Amino acid sequence: MSTVIEKGPAPRPASGIAAVRRRRVVGLGVLLAVLVVAGAASLAVGARALSPADVWRGLLAGPDSDQRLTEIRLIVQTVRVPRTVLAIVAGIALGVGGALIQGCTRNPIADTGLLGVNSGASVAVVTAISVFGLGNPFQYVWFAFLGAAIAGTVVFGLASIGRGAGNPLTLALAGQGITVFLAAMTTAVALSNQASLNAWRFWNAGSVAGVGFKVIWPIAAFIGVGLVLAAITLPAINLLNLGDDVARGLGVNTALSRTLGIVAITLLAGAATAACGPIAFLGLMVAHVARYLTGPDYRWLVPYAGLLGAVVLLVCDIVGRLVVRPGELDAGIVVALLGAPFFAALVWRGKFRSA
Repeated sequence: MSTVIEKGPAPRPASGIAAVRRRRVVGLGVLLAVLVVAGAASLAVGARALSPADVWRGLLAGPDSDQRLTEIRLIVQTVRVPRTVLAIVAGIALGVGGALIQGCTRNPIADTGLLGVNSGASVAVVTAISVFGLGNPFQYVWFAFLGAAIAGTVVFGLASIGRGAGNPLTLALAGQGITVFLAAMTTAVALSNQASLNAWRFWNAGSVAGVGFKVIWPIAAFIGVGLVLAAITLPAINLLNLGDDVARGLGVNTALSRTLGIVAITLLAGAATAACGPIAFLGLMVAHVARYLTGPDYRWLVPYAGLLGAVVLLVCDIVGRLVVRPGELDAGIVVALLGAPFFAALVWRGKFRSA
C-alpha cells in the first residue's frame, strides 16, 4: 500500500522575491516624484496663478524686495508653502492611520473615524468656542487634539474590558457608540451658540488653508511620534492579520502590539484632524489602493498608504482651488466627493464577489 504525500505550494524563488522588492521600491520612487510635482503645482496654483519662475523668486525673496516681488513672496511663503506642507503632513498621517486601523481591527472598511477621533475633536472645538470664547484656530486646535486623544483612549478602553476584550468587532462597536454620542453632544453645543456653530461649520468642512507654521510644527511633532510607533508595530500587524492565536503562537504580544497601534493611530489621526478638520474617506481609500499595489505586507503597504494619502490630499486641495475660481472648495469636500463613490464601489465589489 503506497502512501501519497501532498506537496505544498512551491516556495517563491529568490529571483522572484528580488523582483517584487524592486517593483515596490520603484513604486515608492514614482510616488515620491508625483508628490514633488503635486507640491510644485500647489505652490503655483490658486486665485492668482504663478509661473515656476515667480514661485522660485517668491521662495527666495526677502522682506526688502520691491512691491511686485513682495506680493509674490507673501503669497508663496505665507499662504501656499504652509498650505502645501500641511496637506503633505496630514495626508501622510491619515494614510498611515487608515492602513493601521484596518490592520489592527482586521476590518477592510475601517477608517480612522472608527476610533471616534473625528467626533472627539469636533465636540472639543465647539466646547472651546462656546465655553472659553476661543475664536483663533491656533487656540482651539489644541482642544481638538485633546478631544481626539481622549475619544480614542475611551474607545480603546471600552473595547479592552469585558468578555469581548481585544476583539476587533468590540472595538468597532465601541467606536460607533462613542461617535454617535459625541456627535449628538456637538450638535447640542453648536446649536446653542451661534459663534460655535459658525466656527464648527468652517472647521468641519476639512481644509488645509489658513493654518500657519506655528500650528503645523507642533502638530508635525505628534505625527512624527505616531509614525515611529507605527513603524515599530508593522511586523506584528502582519502576524496579527493571521489571527490572534497564530500571532501568539509565533511569539507576538497581541495586547501590546494592538495597544501601540491604537496609540499611533490616535496620534496620527488626532493631530491631522485637529489641524485640518475631519477628512472623511482618505485613509480608507489609500489603504485599499496601497494594498492593491503592494499586497498584504504592512511593511510596504503602510509607506505606500502614507505617500498616497499625501498625494491625494494635495491633489484634492489643488482641484478645490480650480473648480470654483476665484473662490475655493475645501479639500475635505473634494475628498468626500471622491471617496463616496469609492466606498460604494468597495461595497459593490464585495457583494459581487460573494454572489
